[in-house]
Amino acid sequence: MPIFLYLQSFFAGLAASGVLTSGLRLITRAAFEKSSHGLRKGAMLFLAITTFFEFLCILLYAIVFAKLPIVKHYRAKAAREGSKTVASDLAAAGIQTEHNGTDDIDAKLTSRLSNKELLYKNIDYALDLFLIYVLSLSIFPGFLYENTGSHQLGSWYPLVLVAIYSAWDFIGRYIPLIKSTKIKSRKGLMIAILSRVLFIPAFYFTAKYGDQGWMLMLTSFLGLTCGYLTVCVMTAAPKGYKGPEANALGNILMVFLVGGIFAGVALDWLWIIGNGNF
Repeated sequence: MPIFLYLQSFFAGLAASGVLTSGLRLITRAAFEKSSHGLRKGAMLFLAITTFFEFLCILLYAIVFAKLPIVKHYRAKAAREGSKTVASDLAAAGIQTEHNGTDDIDAKLTSRLSNKELLYKNIDYALDLFLIYVLSLSIFPGFLYENTGSHQLGSWYPLVLVAIYSAWDFIGRYIPLIKSTKIKSRKGLMIAILSRVLFIPAFYFTAKYGDQGWMLMLTSFLGLTCGYLTVCVMTAAPKGYKGPEANALGNILMVFLVGGIFAGVALDWLWIIGNGNF
C-alpha cells in the first residue's frame, strides 16, 4: 500500500503542476489584459514565476527528497536486492546498506530479469501508457487552441479549456485511491484505454456542431480518464518484482510514456488539416 500511495502522489504532483500553470496563465492574462503590451508583460511574469518554482523544486529534490522516510526505505530495499544505481544514491546521501560479502548470495541478489524480458512480460502496460498519451496529447492542447471556433468566452475559451483539462486530470489521479473504482485487470485496462479512441470523432464533431458546454464536458472527461488510467497502469505494473527489476520496469514504462507524449504532440497537426487550416 505505501508504494501505491507514493506512486499515486508522484503522478498527482505532475498533474498539480498543470493546474498551477493553467491558473497562473489565467491570472497573468487577467492582470495585463487591458494594459499596453499586455501579452508580453504577462508572458514575462509567467516565465519569472515558473522559473522560481523550477529552481525551488530542484532544491527540494536535492535536499529534502532523499531524506523522506518512504524514499529511504524503498531505496535501501532496492539496494539490498542488488540495485547498484540505488546503492550509489544512498551512498551519496551518506546512508550505508548492509552487505554480507558472500559471493553466492550477492550473485543471487543481483540476478534479475533482463530489460528485454521485463518488456516482454509487461508489453501491455507499456502500450497502455503509450496509447493514453498519444491520444490525450494529440487533442490537448493543440486542438483546443486551434479547432474550437468562436464562442461566448472569446479569446479566453482555449485557456479555460486547458485549465478544465488540467483540473480534471488532477482529480482523476485521486480516484484510484477508492479501491472499488480502480481497474486492476490487465485486459480491463487495455479495453478502457482503447475505447478512448472514441474521443477523436467526439471532439471533431463537437467542435464543428456543438456549443461550448459540450466541449467543456468532453475536455473534462478527456482529462479525467487520462489521469485515472495513468495511475491505474503505473500502480499495477511494478507488482511482484524485486527492487532492481521494478526500477528497470519503471524506466521502460516511462520511455513509452514519453514516447506517447512525443507522438501525440506530433499528431496535433492532423487536426489542422482536418479543419482546413493547413
